[in-house]
Amino acid sequence: MKQGKRPTKRQKMEIKANGLNMENWLVERDMPSMMVIIHRHSGKSRTIRRGA
Repeated sequence: MKQGKRPTKRQKMEIKANGLNMENWLVERDMPSMMVIIHRHSGKSRTIRRGA
């Protein structure tokens, strides 16, 4: 598993728009079509898809 990084303001807005608490998530991968995030405490990952 890759290490997550703190989300930028734009990424925080996307995380919040998906109904998640932005303070609990780190960004593993950020691509134009999707963003992979990791939970800070449990280590579980989620994928946020972007419309294109």
